[in-house]
Parts: sequence; structure tokens; C-alpha cells
Amino acid sequence: MIRMLKPVALATTLVSLLSACSLIPTYQRPEAPVPQQWSTGEAGTTGVEAAPTLVNWENYFPDPRLQSLIRASLVNNRDLRVAVLNIEQTRAQYQIQRSALFPQVGVTLSGNRGTSSSPPYGVGSSVSAGLSLSAFEIDLFGRVRALTDAAAATLLATEEARKTTQISLVASVASTWYALWADRWQLALAEQTLQARAASLKLLQLKYDNGVLNELDLRSAQSLVEAARVSRAQAERQYRQDINALQLLVGQPLDSATLPPAPALGERPLDDVEAIPKLGGDTLWPALAELPVGLPSQVLLARPDITQAEQQLIAANANIGAARAAMFPSISLTGSAGRISNSLSGLVDDGRKTWGLTGSLLAPIFDMGRTRAGVEVAQASRDIAVAQYEKALQSAFREVSDALVSRQTYGEQAQAQQAQADAENDRLRLSALRYRSGVASQLDLLDAQRSLFTAQQALIQAQLARQQANITLFKTLGGGWDQNTVTTVPAAAAAASGPAS
Repeated sequence: MIRMLKPVALATTLVSLLSACSLIPTYQRPEAPVPQQWSTGEAGTTGVEAAPTLVNWENYFPDPRLQSLIRASLVNNRDLRVAVLNIEQTRAQYQIQRSALFPQVGVTLSGNRGTSSSPPYGVGSSVSAGLSLSAFEIDLFGRVRALTDAAAATLLATEEARKTTQISLVASVASTWYALWADRWQLALAEQTLQARAASLKLLQLKYDNGVLNELDLRSAQSLVEAARVSRAQAERQYRQDINALQLLVGQPLDSATLPPAPALGERPLDDVEAIPKLGGDTLWPALAELPVGLPSQVLLARPDITQAEQQLIAANANIGAARAAMFPSISLTGSAGRISNSLSGLVDDGRKTWGLTGSLLAPIFDMGRTRAGVEVAQASRDIAVAQYEKALQSAFREVSDALVSRQTYGEQAQAQQAQADAENDRLRLSALRYRSGVASQLDLLDAQRSLFTAQQALIQAQLARQQANITLFKTLGGGWDQNTVTTVPAAAAAASGPAS
């Protein structure tokens, strides 16, 4: 058997001694077509802060309820599961392409029986068995190596795509969770306001029935009650829809213990000076930590989507080498080594040794410009990948710049909205005192109630926008991804992807 392996080993050794030249263009990373500094949103100014650091989502979102939801989403979210399975699929495709670099050796057993072609034209049999070398291309000009490099870059791009999906998932879960918290505040505020206005309407109805109150004041109070009822229905609808959105992101039914806590507001009428609620500060939710932002070149190149675009560019660049190599001759080897006999039982006893080695050369001469067009297609694809890489950098720069502007302006907006809510709160207190003293009318008190309710609703939305702006900045800076975090395909997904029984 060792002697039968000599022809195959000789061919393999010959291949290893032939050094393949590469026709892949030398890769150079394109220059980043973005400014050197971030814009702070103020005319003519730029801002550079501390060097960026990779922030783990567990450190940025300290609430244990939110952390448990994020962990569940990393296991059960179907988009992330598809991204992980795409990696497995691309890895298998890479292994298929990489196998073309090595000879494919197999075991063969064949036999035939028929009439001889020479006198006396008797009937004979022939059986052969041994090892065979399938058509193996000697990669003299690096075509197979270039295709393998392109497949490897595609695999790395797929892995970066999974990181991008994970970052987006973490940010989406956090953003929806805080939106759900704001919904609960809006719902509680609407319910408390409705109860307060309904109680006030009962008193006004008694006054109207006794002839103390005019119909205009009564109808104004009824309008406020119905407006509060509308707000409660809107808040209830948004709350339930956000529950559905969060459940889809997590990929499983939600545990009530992981939801944001329900705020507790008083149920006394709002014209009671001592019962007027005051929102603001840390009463809504604790603020998130500030994120350091460094130079664009440091931040953008660390983002997985930028790395993905660059790997796709590398793959397109390697495909040019494969297209160029197709313009040169290709050499293929086919060989076999074994024993041949007149019968199957005689292969070992009286079988004769047999071997064969066949080489073929194919050189393109005239193909109506097909090969040259293949090179042009590969070069155009590389140029497209360059433009896409540069566009990804520009888009990422804009996303971070927008997030920085949003963090600054939403913070200012939340402060202004807080001040307005405090002012409306004081206005209602004064209006209630003036109304009890007989100085102000019922319409003045109702208008103050309406204005405070509107200001408190706007305050909740402003605080939510501030939180989501911080989450967006966390996402655009590439946060939420940890190199020590390994996402695997759950057993349920593996079973679902297997053959049906």
C-alpha cells in the first residue's frame, strides 16, 4: 500500500514545490473622508473629549431588571440568532473554498465484464481498486488562493455583522425599556389627572345644580375630564404597544418583575394645594453615565459596521486577483494508484500494481473578451466597495455627530422643560389659593390645571428623549459589544435547523 501511495505523494510534493504567484492588488485602506474632529452643534466650534473606551452594556445599564432583559434577548432574539447562523453558514462556505487548495484523495473500486477486443474474442473480467486523485488545479497564478482570501474576508465581515446586530439589539432593548417606563409615568399621570378632574366635576355639578355655578364653568370642567380620558386611552395604547415591541426584541414572554416599576401618584383633587404632584430630578428614573468621545479616526474604525465594510472591500480586492489569474493557463492533475485483477478475490493474491497520472492544461485564446470583462467586473466591484466603505465612514460620523448634538440639546431641553413644569406647578398652587380666597375664577383654576398637566406630559417626553439620546450615543460609539461575550446558537435553534425526523 505504501508503494501505491508514491505516485500520489509525488504529485502532492510537486504541487507544494510550485510557488503560486499572487495577482491580488496591494490593499491600502482608503483615507477616511470625514473631518478630524466632531462638531458640537455650535457654529464654528468643534469638540474633542477624552479617548474613547469600549463600554460594556452591563456597566452602562446598571438596572438589574434591564440587564436580565438584555441577557434574555441575546439568547432568544431571532434577528441575532439569524446573524449567528449566517456566520456558521459562511464558515462552512469558507471551508469548501479552502479545500480547493489541497488535493482531494479518495478510494475507488471498479469492475467490468465484457467481450475482448482481440481474438479469440472471449469474455473476460477486470477489477481494480486503489486511491485516486481528483482533478486538482495547480495554483500557479494564485486564482484559488485569491478566492480563498475573499471567502475568509467574507467570513470576517459576517462576524462583524453579528456584532453590529448585537449592538443594535442591546440599544433597542434599552430604549424600549425606558420608553415603557415613560409610558407608565404617562399612564399614571393621566389616571391621576382623570380622577382629580372627575372628583372636581362632581363638586362643580352640585354647585351648578344649586345655582351657584354657571354652565360655562361646568362645561369647561367636563371638557377637561374628557381630555384627561383621551390622554389615558392614548397612554394605555402606547404602553401596550411598547410591551409588544419589547417582547419581540426579547424573544420570549416578559416577566412582570423585569418591567419598569409603576409610579405611585396621589388620588386627591389637583385643586388641593398639598396634593399637587411635582415631577422632576430623579423622580422619573436615574440618569445614565456620560460617555467619553475621542477623535473620529479612533472611534469609527472600532465600530463593527465599519470593520464589516472594510472586510467586504478586502474580499472585492481579492476577487480581482482571481479574475486576473483566469487570464493565464490553468493546470489540473488527475491520478490513481492501486491494483488490478481478473476477479475481486484475486486483488490481493495475484493482482497487478497499476498507477496513472494525467495532466491537463487549459489556456484561454479566444473567448470574445469574456475573461477581460471578468477582470473589469471585479475592478468595478472593488471600486463600489471603496465607495461603500467611505459612505459607511461618513454615515457613522454623522450618526455620532447627531448623537452628540442630541445629547447636548435634549439635556438642555429637559432642563428647560423641568423649569416650566416647576413654574406651572407653582402657578397651580397660587391659582388654587386665589380660587379659595375668591380672588380667581374657576376658569383660571381649570386653565392652570390644564397647563400643568401638559407641562408634566412634556417633561416626561423630554426626559425620555434625553435618555434615548444617551443610548443612541452609546450605540453609535460601538458600545454594547464585548470581546469576551460569546453568543452561541441555542440548542432549540440547532434542533430546529437540523433535518426533520
